[in-house]
Amino acid sequence: MEHMERIDGKPREECGVFAVYGHSDAARVTYFGLFALQHRGQESAGIKVADGCRVWGHKGMGLVSEVFPEKTLVKLTGSLAIGHVRYSTTGSSVLSNAQPFLVHHGEEYYAIAHNGNLTNAQAVRRELETRGSIFQSTMDTEVIVHLMARHIEAGLESALTHALSRVEGAYSLVIMTRNRVIAARDPRGFRPLCLGRLGDGWVVASETCAFDLVGAQYLRDIRPGEILIIDEHGPRSLEPFPAVRQAHCIFELIYFSRPDSQIFGQNVYLCRKRLGREMAREYRPDVDFVMPFPDSGNYAALGYAEGSGIPFEMAMIRNHYVGRTFIQPTQTVRDFGVRVKLNPVRPLIAGRRVLIIEDSIIRGTTSRNRVRNLRDNGVREVHMAVSCPPTRHPCPYGIDFSAKGELLAAEMDETEEIARFIGLDSLHYLSVEGMVAATGMDPHGFCLACYTGDYPLTPPETFGKYCLETPDPVQLTLIP
Repeated sequence: MEHMERIDGKPREECGVFAVYGHSDAARVTYFGLFALQHRGQESAGIKVADGCRVWGHKGMGLVSEVFPEKTLVKLTGSLAIGHVRYSTTGSSVLSNAQPFLVHHGEEYYAIAHNGNLTNAQAVRRELETRGSIFQSTMDTEVIVHLMARHIEAGLESALTHALSRVEGAYSLVIMTRNRVIAARDPRGFRPLCLGRLGDGWVVASETCAFDLVGAQYLRDIRPGEILIIDEHGPRSLEPFPAVRQAHCIFELIYFSRPDSQIFGQNVYLCRKRLGREMAREYRPDVDFVMPFPDSGNYAALGYAEGSGIPFEMAMIRNHYVGRTFIQPTQTVRDFGVRVKLNPVRPLIAGRRVLIIEDSIIRGTTSRNRVRNLRDNGVREVHMAVSCPPTRHPCPYGIDFSAKGELLAAEMDETEEIARFIGLDSLHYLSVEGMVAATGMDPHGFCLACYTGDYPLTPPETFGKYCLETPDPVQLTLIP
């Protein structure tokens, strides 16, 4: 058996985080929370728990259900917990990089889980290493722990504030000690993070869909730049950083987040339908019906059909029982990676003109194979509309396209050239203006860098070195 390669050709985001304070079975609540966030990372999963005296836990490679069988979960007792699911955009996919990290320093334990990407992590790490810090992973998250350790004598709040003032980029963090849970979000608010209530306890998650599964009430988003500390007195907020222009990642609304989540104050499902209606205003080829490649394009396709009056059909059927592994077929089975997940309804598509609604085109190879599959099954014309502009610029904030060579629209400037490569009769990308209008939000509140090249923060290759104040070497004990 071999690991199945990702066959949808879609971008991936770094991870999801979850935390619980004040629940008698915090680890099990966290398990279900991570289960709801599994779409944000499938490489590794971890849970750390605390009972007021100690902090311990378990992590492993694979899906949440694989890493946490019942015999493992029942051993994780305590009323505090944090959890993490990971897809790597920095650091290799190995167990030492799985989160949450747990370290022992002084008389306290610190567990930390991170969603995002620190753009100056390498520069800060080099400075720390020259002053004696010893790193035990290749994850940018460990930089935060080392920065905290250098100022911990001033107290946890001061140490964390100092550490976060030194890093740049995208971070939504959950941190746990023996008796506290802390949530923090970068001042620009790149990635989502929200607060909920569960009985007499509190929960924090990357997305609200995790609250729905565990029966928690969504209260509000963690504000950009906020540090939220939850202890026996309940939550209290610190907002130590100057206000800056917000830069919510619009890709969260277009693709990453689950459609049943509330993100940046928006319902994702309804936002994606509005994206489809905006496309119908901009582009309306003469076709017989509208169709998505399930599941990512479903909601924009519904919106397009409603806005245009063109019928909607599920002309491709998804196999929902494809596991993470399968026995590889012989080479004579052409395009197996495409066909194993999606298969056309042949009588529906034969001789027809179809409009495919996609949420994004990144590398283009998967779309090309799927379009060829449609033509092989008798489709007369294939048109495509994409619910975002061409993705031309790499992302340094936690999406896995980090080089222009990975982006089809960066290699091919003209839409017609991209259409020819994929095998389309026509192709339309939603305009930047149409995309932002569909959100109903302030256009200045988004990061649009992957479309426009206008980065809210300078990409990491242009960063200078950072001078850290404390010269004493720090050795942390990283606990598996």
